[in-house]
Amino acid sequence: MSDTKPLIYCVEDEESIRGLVAYVLAGQGFEVGTFESAPQFWDAIERGRPQLVLLDIMLEGESGLDILKRLRSDERYKLIPVIMLTAKTSEIDVVSGLDSGADDYIPKPFSVVELVARIKAVLRRAGNGTTEETSTLRAGNIVLDEDRHTVTCNGEPVKLTLKEYELLQYFMTNTGLALSREKIMGAVWGFSFEGESRTVDMHVMTLRQRLGEEGKRLQTVRGIGYRWEGDA
Repeated sequence: MSDTKPLIYCVEDEESIRGLVAYVLAGQGFEVGTFESAPQFWDAIERGRPQLVLLDIMLEGESGLDILKRLRSDERYKLIPVIMLTAKTSEIDVVSGLDSGADDYIPKPFSVVELVARIKAVLRRAGNGTTEETSTLRAGNIVLDEDRHTVTCNGEPVKLTLKEYELLQYFMTNTGLALSREKIMGAVWGFSFEGESRTVDMHVMTLRQRLGEEGKRLQTVRGIGYRWEGDA
């Protein structure tokens, strides 16, 4: 098995989103290239072929849809998976992106947990992803299956809401790290979520309850937030 990190390109004109995507994906073991505009992207792809492209539709000059059409018409790049990442959410925009050859479509605001899960799923379908092992997260008696979107504890299914599942997934992929409430909110509820840190505390409380004894792995870090304790 090669140790080479999968290369992902993100074409996005909002600097804050580019920075967030780069930070999160690097932490997930990906190599990331970010670009503000189409010319920067085309220059980079000539020098290095990515395993996947995150593409915003609303770009100045050449739009994301135009970039996608060029990729799909070029023999060198037509098989590269593309996920559209955009604030445009009307049905016609979704259809246009998918009809032009997009592999998936994620509207803003998005949670980075969902983004990572979608990226891994698309890479696995394309045969460019990580092995089956990386789609299953384990800690003690807890097993989180990212493909099936399920959680079991001691072999029994654990019923979680979508946000509880994404919260657990985020903690387990960042085992041992002290995570601030702000970082957790940005990752699970989305970069533009305007809720209160109490939202995190309430979900952590219910998640601990649902996990029973294994919920003790979710430790409070005073003055910071929370940390998920993995196996010693």
